[in-house]
Amino acid sequence: MLTLLNLLKDGRFHSGEALGIALGISRSAVWKQLQHLEAELGLSINKVRGRGYQLAAPLTLLDPLKIGALAAVWPITVFDSIDSTNAEALRAINQGRAAPFLVLAERQISGRGRRGRKWVSPFAENLYYSLVLRIDGGMRQLEGLSLVVGLAVMHALRKLGVAGAGLKWPNDVLVGNKKIAGILLELVGDPADVCHVVLGIGINVNMQVAEAVGQQWTSIRLETGKSCDRNVLVAELNEQLRGYIQRHQVDGFSALQEEWEKDHMWQGRPVSLIAGVSHIEGVVLGIDSQGALRLKVDGVEKVFSGGELSLRLRDDS
Repeated sequence: MLTLLNLLKDGRFHSGEALGIALGISRSAVWKQLQHLEAELGLSINKVRGRGYQLAAPLTLLDPLKIGALAAVWPITVFDSIDSTNAEALRAINQGRAAPFLVLAERQISGRGRRGRKWVSPFAENLYYSLVLRIDGGMRQLEGLSLVVGLAVMHALRKLGVAGAGLKWPNDVLVGNKKIAGILLELVGDPADVCHVVLGIGINVNMQVAEAVGQQWTSIRLETGKSCDRNVLVAELNEQLRGYIQRHQVDGFSALQEEWEKDHMWQGRPVSLIAGVSHIEGVVLGIDSQGALRLKVDGVEKVFSGGELSLRLRDDS
């Protein structure tokens, strides 16, 4: 089926006869595979008598060789379809694969974000990215790491033309009030000694319609008005991550604290911090040297951290 997709990905018309010859199958078998492409991958295929079959929009698939030619940083594995790249990365760690390495997918069947939320993952439209790092030297190497990843994602987006990309504590990248990227870090091993961390990143790239997304969102294509080659995005993100991870390892998060605050879109704004059923209202003061959120609550500065916290703008902001 994916061999057929590779024949169609140029967005041009291909006759059923030509496709059958290329695949070594009958025209009726071609028709069945086309139906599978539409049903399983959610692709739209134009069918015109006398001209053949055409993808409604051309596809550029992820290519490790192309990515490596642009920025050879880490070994890459690309999956056509997978439950989630983070889940596959965790399996690879358990199987003893040596870090660092990168897992990418064209589609996720069970993509997930923070707090167990579903991450909508259509085929070949967005970026589903999980980088595995080995962490030596204990907890200091993990302080503020998710915020550091956010800086790398933001700068990669800006390089590709999304000038308005900014940060939202703790793990989102926004354009205005619309989400364009999210980050999910997962840790395995002993954080006091040697462990592995999976840097899971989801970026809305060429997606233009998604009814299942339960919040305001945008994509690179919607912001720039043009299709984005995801291979170029991966290469740029690799370069940004490499640089920021090195700075974080050498100097710690405190050296990046001021830079992160400068690009925090909700700095100084009234917010509600949600922790389970509790809502804490305050004004964002910034973050501390470990990446925790600093809020002014009833005139007093308080500090909050934890993966289950969620930040929302207050209605009166």
